[in-house]
Amino acid sequence: MSPQSSRSPVRLLAPAALILFAIVLVFVLSSSGLGGGQEETGKSPAGSPRTERTTTERPPGRPPQKAVYVVETGDTLGAIAVDTDVPVETIQELNPELDPQTLVAGQEIKLRE
Repeated sequence: MSPQSSRSPVRLLAPAALILFAIVLVFVLSSSGLGGGQEETGKSPAGSPRTERTTTERPPGRPPQKAVYVVETGDTLGAIAVDTDVPVETIQELNPELDPQTLVAGQEIKLRE
């Protein structure tokens, strides 16, 4: 008997299973948006949907519409300033206890007195 005839066809099962696992993994990662491909717009870094924000045009010098802004996941002080049309310096003056590096979702920030 030759050494070739004593090998079992089951030996091909492990490489086939590995290839199938890799294909499934690539499919799952690409459909979840974590595959490193093109990032979907409107997604936060954690992959959760982010609400689209638009700024409203208003004349210069007019106070902001809201007195308080509620921080959302992924917000930065600069982004809040742009979204609310309130300068970062004003936000910091109105909120002296505010640490721009530790913004927490749900935190309220004063935009005007």
